[in-house]
Amino acid sequence: MSDYVKENISTEQSSSRQDTRVSRADGDQERSSGAEKTPREGAQTSHPDTLLEGRGRLSKDMRLRTSDEFRRVYARGRRYDGRLMTAFVLPNDLSHHRIGLTASRKAIGNAVERNRSKRLLREAFRLNGALLEGLQTKCDWVLNARRSLLHVKVSEPLAELQSMIARAARDERAD
Repeated sequence: MSDYVKENISTEQSSSRQDTRVSRADGDQERSSGAEKTPREGAQTSHPDTLLEGRGRLSKDMRLRTSDEFRRVYARGRRYDGRLMTAFVLPNDLSHHRIGLTASRKAIGNAVERNRSKRLLREAFRLNGALLEGLQTKCDWVLNARRSLLHVKVSEPLAELQSMIARAARDERAD
């Protein structure tokens, strides 16, 4: 070692730091044994009137999943334009509505913004479940996010989707 290190840097710990460690048994004494929450046990059942299953997700049968399903709705569905989203609606032969969500890189931007816009659309769809059940025919819905969706709270897409559902109901009665 150099002379400078020997003279100015001590290799021994000072006496004040020797007993600063607390053994594990002593460190956990403050925590009470029942203070931690226990995880829920068993399967969670979803309420039949909700569109979401137990963990807050749309069940697989409630979603459009393949590109063919999306293409079919785009090709044959009725289009409803709004300020925050565009909806394509096509009647299906199922006992429930299905939803497909899109948020393109071109329209929205980065992944965080795309995910937020899809969450807003999903929540608007979920909150409009009672209104959707009022439709005579069940439909496949593809909701395309627009950039303006990023600058609003959930109440605005909720109201816009309500107006689109009302227009779809009017068109349903006219057909």
